[in-house]
Amino acid sequence: MKGTKLWYRPIGLALGALAGAAAGFAFKQVWQLVSGEDDAPDATDEERGWGEVLAAAALQGAIFAVVRAAVDRGGAASVRRLTGRWPA
Repeated sequence: MKGTKLWYRPIGLALGALAGAAAGFAFKQVWQLVSGEDDAPDATDEERGWGEVLAAAALQGAIFAVVRAAVDRGGAASVRRLTGRWPA
């Protein structure tokens, strides 16, 4: 089992990078839909209020967590189908 975990690590890292990119894209699309603006506010943007900044951060965090979990779970399930063992 330890061997499966060892060779899965680089695959997991690559999947994590893809998950980050997918989450960033998804967040941008959702933010445009929700707010009608192209870019989410930065925390240091003086012209944006606390509520807007915190709402954007919460939405971004939630989307990232869901995408990351889905990609990690899908990768582990794929390894199990290929090898018969769960990688973790």
